[in-house]
Amino acid sequence: MQADEKILEKCKDGDREAFRSVVQCYQRMVFSLALKMLCDEEEAKDAVQDTFLRLWQNISDYKKGANAATWIYTIASHVCLDRLRRKQREQPLPADEELLRAYVEEESPERRLENSELGRVVRLLAEGLSPKQQLVFTLSHLEGLSTGEIMEISGLDASQIKSNLYVARQSIRKRLKELGYE
Repeated sequence: MQADEKILEKCKDGDREAFRSVVQCYQRMVFSLALKMLCDEEEAKDAVQDTFLRLWQNISDYKKGANAATWIYTIASHVCLDRLRRKQREQPLPADEELLRAYVEEESPERRLENSELGRVVRLLAEGLSPKQQLVFTLSHLEGLSTGEIMEISGLDASQIKSNLYVARQSIRKRLKELGYE
């Protein structure tokens, strides 16, 4: 599902139809990342719009031969980090903890969570993580990207990624234990 170089080159020339195809190709990927990072469906939708607006405004920065998905992930992650930094940290509500307990205790793990419920669970587990830790954890464990891809997207080196992942995992494990999940 990658937009090829020809389409991105057309975008550089101002071709709106080519840009529309890039948006169609990558909007789900960007929304998935934004929802996992921001833990709020409406905020994620706004981040998707901001991401593609920045992409259009900075299309001339795309380097021929670069991986389009990685470049778009980079833009999306910066949009999400900016939003996280601006947004005052929300404290999880008691209802969020009850939701996680119910999900963990439920016998049927196939139960699908709605986007808003998933956001509440992720927000609860990510409580206390720095934006960088949240980004690295999301890209690694929720998006399944390699360390090399995360390095390219985040600008962090491998040791910084490993360090942020370690702290994020420890924090999430501790949070799960506090909630009675072992």
